[in-house]
Amino acid sequence: QEFAELIARGERLVKFRDRWIALDPALIAQIRRMMEGMDKREGLSFQDVLHLHLLSQREMAGDEAGDGNDQASEADEARVQLEVELNAHLTGLIARINQQREWPALEPPTGLRAELRSYQRDGYAWLAFLRRYGLGACLADDMGLGKTVQLIAYLLHTKEQSEEEARLPSLIICPTSVLGNWQKELARFAPSLSVSMHYGARRKSGEAFQEEARRADVVLTSYATASLDQELLSSFQWGAVCLDEAQNIKNAQTRQAIAVKSLPALHRIALTGTPVENRLAELWSIYDFIVPTYLGSAKAFQERFAAPIERERDARRTAELQRLVKPFLLRRKKKDPAIQLDLPDKNEMKTYVPLTSEQAALYDSIVKELLEKLKELDGIQRKGAILGTLTRLKQACNHPALLDEDTAVEPGEAPPTPEAIAARSAKLERLLAMVQELRAEDERCLIFTQYIGMGKMIQDVLQRELGEPVLYLNGSTPKAQRDRMIERFQSRDLPPAEQPSVFILSLKAGGVGLNLTAANHVFHFDRWWNPAVENQATDRAYRMGQTRDVQVHKFISLGTLEERIDEMLESKQQLSDNVITSSEGWITELSNEALTELFSLRRDWSGD
Repeated sequence: QEFAELIARGERLVKFRDRWIALDPALIAQIRRMMEGMDKREGLSFQDVLHLHLLSQREMAGDEAGDGNDQASEADEARVQLEVELNAHLTGLIARINQQREWPALEPPTGLRAELRSYQRDGYAWLAFLRRYGLGACLADDMGLGKTVQLIAYLLHTKEQSEEEARLPSLIICPTSVLGNWQKELARFAPSLSVSMHYGARRKSGEAFQEEARRADVVLTSYATASLDQELLSSFQWGAVCLDEAQNIKNAQTRQAIAVKSLPALHRIALTGTPVENRLAELWSIYDFIVPTYLGSAKAFQERFAAPIERERDARRTAELQRLVKPFLLRRKKKDPAIQLDLPDKNEMKTYVPLTSEQAALYDSIVKELLEKLKELDGIQRKGAILGTLTRLKQACNHPALLDEDTAVEPGEAPPTPEAIAARSAKLERLLAMVQELRAEDERCLIFTQYIGMGKMIQDVLQRELGEPVLYLNGSTPKAQRDRMIERFQSRDLPPAEQPSVFILSLKAGGVGLNLTAANHVFHFDRWWNPAVENQATDRAYRMGQTRDVQVHKFISLGTLEERIDEMLESKQQLSDNVITSSEGWITELSNEALTELFSLRRDWSGD
């Protein structure tokens, strides 16, 4: 109050408590802005104290990062310097947060149906530790290190540690293409968690939504739905709001970024393998979600950090920003020696993706057409119709364009953009996102598909999106060309513009006789219902000479025959080993009722 009265008079020289003080208008303006940003009832928050303490370390560190430029030094001198004096408890606590070690070890939750690796236990304990102090978190481990299971362990822990009457549900927001994956993984690793899906045309609203959310432990929704239902979701108090693929809010001005940042939560968590893709403003937007105001306004961040670092490579500013972001960012890489010791040689995981509305309509029409035909067909004609439908259904799961009558581009007409092509298939959209993430880490991959049209489409989309050569080998590739492809892919000496790091192969042509150990990711874009054939293909990368762990990603379209047959393979129900390892001919022997059950599209995952 005294300060407010003092500056209200607008004098340059004032007498304050028996002393004459010269007032610098620029300094006064800075102090006023700092005071306006502070809650007058609460004083400095723990987040504020941490921020000030980390900035004060700059002085103690001296010029460890170099002198920087003169302009930056002048700006430093003009900035108000505040120091905080910490007691022993706070000093120790901040050291633990800043050094990212010695946080309390936690036993895995009793309801968790998974064996956590040591680094995953650390990650889960770190999330729980920051929650205790109301501090947000960005878990930014490499793809394949298990960010999903760490978050699920955290969600179980918060449920098991909360009193039932005080328990608040958590909200997970993710891209539409991984909604089904989250639903599957939650059911698999944490069956005791009650999960509600807020998505699709039949999703609840108003009081019905409030009641459903209160009964749930976890509510799942997509970024697009969160944006549409911002008012509804922001009317509810969440225990935690967790963003998967948090790079989806990298552009702070988008409607979905603004929407998710408006949601009230006791704790905020962002999961991403790529916290910065192109610009530092993307990092600011993620931090504006997990620890609002911590890095200042977007404009202030741009002036203070982004411009000096991106344009001038300012070492002093870089070191300062690193100090500020470190406490809230946990990033482990597969290359880290401690992580390598903890990883299995081969890590297989299923990636569940939904069908787009176009794919679902196409899938339904193919099934209905077959069921009508089966009323009249028998014998060899019946078998032929079933096998033909099986192929068409698999193609519909891959991409609707594989079944388009006319895909030719008219003369003078521009071909569709990679984004437009990927938007028609959730599988392709997901593959594109995962390949972009692993290429950002300079890793290489193999992609297996049974269909030539799909292989060519993936090659076209990835070449245009990645801006690098992408190889495609199928049964018609001559041996000499095939040998050159393998040599190029395995090379480490080619110029970047000539070095292929993505190799697409047909399952039959690429399944044997190849040594492609330069890759440490393998994607099965469509499934072959002979596990031995799939494993043989995976072994192109996982064999003698491979020095890293191999991540195997098997794509499965939710609600389709792909999911049904995968369930059968897992449980071995209805299938003996000799049936599984032969062909798909066994499907033709099923009754019409069994075929209807196997082929019909289930929509229970989405609420559509």
